[in-house]
Amino acid sequence: MKTLTLYNNGRSVAFGDIPQTTDYHEFTQYVHEAMANDAYHCVSYFGYPNADALQLIMCLANDTNGTIEVFSFVLKEKNCPSLKIRAIDRFEREIAENFGIAFEGHQWPKPVRTAPDDYPFYRADDEELHEVGVGPIHAGVIEPGHFRFTCEGEKILNLEIMLGYQHRGVEKLMLEKPLLSQKAMLAESVAGDSAVSHGIAFATSYEALCDYQINERAAVERMIACELERMAIHTGDLSAICGDVAYQLGNAVYGRLRTPIINFMQKWCGNRLGKTMVRPFEAPYDLTPELIADLHATLNAYEKDFTQMSNKIKRCPSVLSRLERTGTVTREQAVEIGAVGMASRASGMLRDIRSTHPYLKYEGQVKLVVKKHGDVYSRTQVRIEEVYESLALIRKLVDNLPAAQASHTAEPQLQANRFALSLVEGWRGEICHCAITDNSGKLALYKIKDPSFHNWDALELAVRNNEISDFPICNKSFNLSYCGHDL
Repeated sequence: MKTLTLYNNGRSVAFGDIPQTTDYHEFTQYVHEAMANDAYHCVSYFGYPNADALQLIMCLANDTNGTIEVFSFVLKEKNCPSLKIRAIDRFEREIAENFGIAFEGHQWPKPVRTAPDDYPFYRADDEELHEVGVGPIHAGVIEPGHFRFTCEGEKILNLEIMLGYQHRGVEKLMLEKPLLSQKAMLAESVAGDSAVSHGIAFATSYEALCDYQINERAAVERMIACELERMAIHTGDLSAICGDVAYQLGNAVYGRLRTPIINFMQKWCGNRLGKTMVRPFEAPYDLTPELIADLHATLNAYEKDFTQMSNKIKRCPSVLSRLERTGTVTREQAVEIGAVGMASRASGMLRDIRSTHPYLKYEGQVKLVVKKHGDVYSRTQVRIEEVYESLALIRKLVDNLPAAQASHTAEPQLQANRFALSLVEGWRGEICHCAITDNSGKLALYKIKDPSFHNWDALELAVRNNEISDFPICNKSFNLSYCGHDL
């Protein structure tokens, strides 16, 4: 099977260079051989209507050598055998839902986002078991999502999560909205807590389609914003984790510590979540000397209290008893489902796009935080230690900030018949944006994958054989995105 090897994350290639095959056996065999190696994982798999057929485009990342292999199968029928690979089955379900394709032999052929009245939930026909339903608006104030638990007494035997009530149409709107500013606003709204990360993914893919590379100053400022976002959300989630185990001191202190970080973001760009911070071809808000001084003061004050609070957690028996050995996802399970980001690293996987497929100026800048036990405490430790890594990186970047450079004078134009793939490591994990332009240089496809698309399976596995009262803490330890999944 011929493949197109991308050696650089965030670059574009001629769309016609993506190899095609009509031999499904050849396609399947290559995917299975690659995925049998733990170094490979699927970053995206999607359908693209092309002429009278559906081109199924597979993108496999190699975490060892930093390459991405892109290839495709041309499907002219309405059915084909499933790949029967757990880490890819959700991609197949999405393709089936979007294009009416039947993947024969698929192990879980259910809708990804459409919610029919007779949704086929898993059921255990046993009078000693009972079901608990949560949703369809999870916790009343969060996002649409239905959780169906099968329990034996208080013990969870199975959890099935059904998402996708809003049908937001983000990818469709990406093609319809005429202004670049509108597309950028859509990208940063994919998941509101990852506005900077998705903004970078969009800007990088769009710039790649224009064969444009931003200057070093803008690249470094994007990195600083992304690491501030990571710090803010990790800190807020540590607050929520403490709240879920009734540790009110941690809940209050971490909650307070999130505020100065997002307040600095507002000073910098005018929005606490970093919206409008990233735009293609430019850095809209310069990091001035005054802002740099403010940032140093903010980080110094933050670090002192963050360290004190984090040390208390590590020495608090009542907290540790709730976090340790709760909600475990083994490394084998994480590999099987294709887990990404923080969830994968808590289970012993070396998977961080900043390190494996570096972009902007990340190469050699990040020390991976990896834990082995895959439980709630491991995910908590990853968050805490990643905050320290982000602190160190931000200070290093600020102290070595390149000189300001003049921006472009005219907006570069999209090139015709190009394919771009952009990977970004958001705080939650791997974000992937893929884009294709047509013969006239207009966007013909825009495909978005939030890390939650992989990791909802991890939550379903984590809660098995745990008490149902531990579900909130398991859920918060991942803090997955409902809206990021519901595109």
